[in-house]
Amino acid sequence: MLERNLLLIGLAAAVGGASIGIVAAQRSPSALAQIRIDDDDIGGIVTSARGPEPGVWVIAETEDTPTPFRKIVVTDDQGRYLLPDLPARGNTTYKIWVRGYGLVDSTPVRSTPGRRVALTSVVAPDARAAAKIYPANYWYSLIDIPPEKDFPGTGPGSNGISTEMRTQHHWINQIKANCNVCHQLGNQATREIPAALGTFKSSVDAWDQRVQVGQDGQGMSDAVSVLGRRRGLEMFAKWTDRIAAGEVPPAPSRPSGIERNLVLTMWEWGGPATFAHDELTTDKRNPTFNAYGPIYGVDWGNDGFLTINPLEHTATETRIPVLDPNTPPGKPQSMPVPSPYWGTKLYWFDPAISNHAAMDSKGR
Repeated sequence: MLERNLLLIGLAAAVGGASIGIVAAQRSPSALAQIRIDDDDIGGIVTSARGPEPGVWVIAETEDTPTPFRKIVVTDDQGRYLLPDLPARGNTTYKIWVRGYGLVDSTPVRSTPGRRVALTSVVAPDARAAAKIYPANYWYSLIDIPPEKDFPGTGPGSNGISTEMRTQHHWINQIKANCNVCHQLGNQATREIPAALGTFKSSVDAWDQRVQVGQDGQGMSDAVSVLGRRRGLEMFAKWTDRIAAGEVPPAPSRPSGIERNLVLTMWEWGGPATFAHDELTTDKRNPTFNAYGPIYGVDWGNDGFLTINPLEHTATETRIPVLDPNTPPGKPQSMPVPSPYWGTKLYWFDPAISNHAAMDSKGR
């Protein structure tokens, strides 16, 4: 009898405690309601099964603006976020989602500015799922370059490294100057072999095909040959084989401290084949010049002069003219091997060979 009474008392205490908690919560503003927002902001809290998620990115995207628009912020140590100063004309609606190290991308929710939105993030089930969003350079760090003892190269009939590669530094420089200059090595497109590339007997054969595709195929192929073709292809093939087998890079640290103050604003410009090589916002000698003014860029692939109006959220493109209409383009107008993305379609035509841009103190 005594045991039963104690049990009933215990249940009563638990229920009573829960009731007190509910009453207390109703009397004080919730953490979500305490986040201050304006009519053009969206704020809230990000939580997962582990509780608040600090140092993760909250992304708001819309296509209701003249050109697609995106803003990205970072949560604080309590998982709170504020997406400030969003375009809010009419019924501008945003897809809002969460990305962060240790998570998988959350399902987007829709909202309009002037609202508070609680977001639920999803903890990654394993290291491989978590690693999908790691920066490209983390994946690229898994590549094994030839050891110092293999240099200088002794040629294709010996250790396979070109005799031009006198030191390991020459090898690294060749990759940086001729691969990284155009490609974000380590992103999903480069760390995996796409099915559209074809079927091959080995990963070395797949890479041999890969470096020949598209209008820059000859240039990519030549760059690998400078390393010592077979040895260079084997390096890249072993890298992607290990990744395909499940190897992942170490997890990056989440943003902390002042890194969480960063607010990124992004607009879409150009087209699918745009190679926006440079972006220009001001005179480097006077960085405050042209505040809120146009943002300029040049399309290295198709001679486009790109412009973003950051106040109107518009994007325009003007083709850069040449004096002689018969000026030949800088990029090859053929491809050794069809592109897995474009097929045999030529996607670059650049007689002006537009590249770097500069602005003076008068905005010219």
